[in-house]
Amino acid sequence: MSTRVHASPLAAPVLAGARLTVAGGGTAVELAARQLELLGCAVERVGGSAGAGRLGLDGEVDCRIDWAGPVALALASEADVQAACGLAAVHGRRYGRATALGIEYAGAVAGLLAVQGLLAARLGGRRRVRTSVAQGALLAVGQYLASGEPAAAVSAQAPPFASADGVRFELEALEPEQWLRFWTGLGMGLRTAGRGWSAFQLRYTTGTCLLPAEFGTLTGALAFRRLHDLAEAAGAAVVPVRAARSTGVSEPPWRITAADGPAAGPLPLAAGRLPLHGLTVVEMARRLQGPLAGQVLGLLGARVVRVEPPGGDPLRGVPPMAGPVSARFHALNRGKEVVEADPRSAAGQRTIRELIGAADVFLHNLAPGKAEVFGLGAAGLLADRPGLVHAYASGWGELFGEHAPFGTDYLVQAQSGLAALLTPPGRPPTPSLLTVTDVFGGLTSAVGVLAALLSRAATGHGQRVESSLWSAACSLLATAAAPGRTEFAALTPAELADDPRFAAAVHRDGCALPRPPWEFR
Repeated sequence: MSTRVHASPLAAPVLAGARLTVAGGGTAVELAARQLELLGCAVERVGGSAGAGRLGLDGEVDCRIDWAGPVALALASEADVQAACGLAAVHGRRYGRATALGIEYAGAVAGLLAVQGLLAARLGGRRRVRTSVAQGALLAVGQYLASGEPAAAVSAQAPPFASADGVRFELEALEPEQWLRFWTGLGMGLRTAGRGWSAFQLRYTTGTCLLPAEFGTLTGALAFRRLHDLAEAAGAAVVPVRAARSTGVSEPPWRITAADGPAAGPLPLAAGRLPLHGLTVVEMARRLQGPLAGQVLGLLGARVVRVEPPGGDPLRGVPPMAGPVSARFHALNRGKEVVEADPRSAAGQRTIRELIGAADVFLHNLAPGKAEVFGLGAAGLLADRPGLVHAYASGWGELFGEHAPFGTDYLVQAQSGLAALLTPPGRPPTPSLLTVTDVFGGLTSAVGVLAALLSRAATGHGQRVESSLWSAACSLLATAAAPGRTEFAALTPAELADDPRFAAAVHRDGCALPRPPWEFR
């Protein structure tokens, strides 16, 4: 039995003086313990079996983590979970067959779910919470469950591309104009370049990216420096794929700082079925990382008000559809209220600030500097709204300063070296087309918000929370354990959605969706 205290990335650790009792082992338990140490807990280990464990916080809140949870399968390892719960199938789409991720990713996700459960239970006065590694995996493939798409053919011409001087690199373009300018700058015909945009844009949704061979041929004719300059001129971004994990640079999962000024009153928590009942979150986020963080807070009971541009988020119309809305969009944004406002206009900024003025959390993943341009920076909002939790979920954090490339999943995998850990043995380092850092980054942001809410509840002071895809990738680099072998057949998300053994973990609401991954008592 031993006790130790870990240095914290918080000026005043949220759980300073709290005691965490850890029984059991495995990636989920160890990652949860590390994050709670960072929040200030002293950790006491009391033994237990690996793979299924318990975390006890001050003898008041208890969290159990097991392998299968409500899934009616005898899952007993990371490899079992990755195969049975869809991760291997989605990760393997670019390879043409189910392929395990090279780290214990489902366990890492479950570790964050455990931390979220403990923090939410402490906030909401619950004593027991339970989650599982299988539920972590199902949450990670949630958008693929929703889309209902079968595994696709091998994506042999998908990024990363290679330059003439042997640099393998990831490319990112967020708008079709950027994509077209880059490829026509390489000499490709406009029509050919245009045919590739749809597959490239939808790779986040499908886990595949089939492109004509001409794309790779053109990049292979130029040195990387020239390709970098062409991308920069086109408004796109390229990042080399590291052959090993990034060294010498690390980042805590989040940075949480208290605001100066007067203390606010108590949090408006109310009696309800879920621990965050009574709290309001205003979310201004696109793509996956930010909306998933908001979705987690909503699943824990908060009211989430989503700000979208006039006419609605364009991603609402990306196929496949679940009734009137994109299935993937529905998976990330169901249950949220929507207010349309243009942050570029005075009227839109006024509307957004009025929403935030009645909220407990403002969560965004705007491009660097945009929040300040729109009058939504932390300093101004915290001055106007004492007690607000201002949460920023970025791509790179402070890694690149003002000259950061796009902070998106596959670029972060490439830069961090995480791609090298995820790649099957014998292949060159290749980012997974599964949205590994987007999911982990969204869950990391939600943990930061919950920790900040605990600090806010204790002190009355508003809080500023910063997390990033980069910080999420750094956390995953510490979980570099290969998942091993399994006898379970690999199921696609479409197959497990219709499998009665998953009925207690998956439900239908216009499309297949994972059920909330915690049970509170």
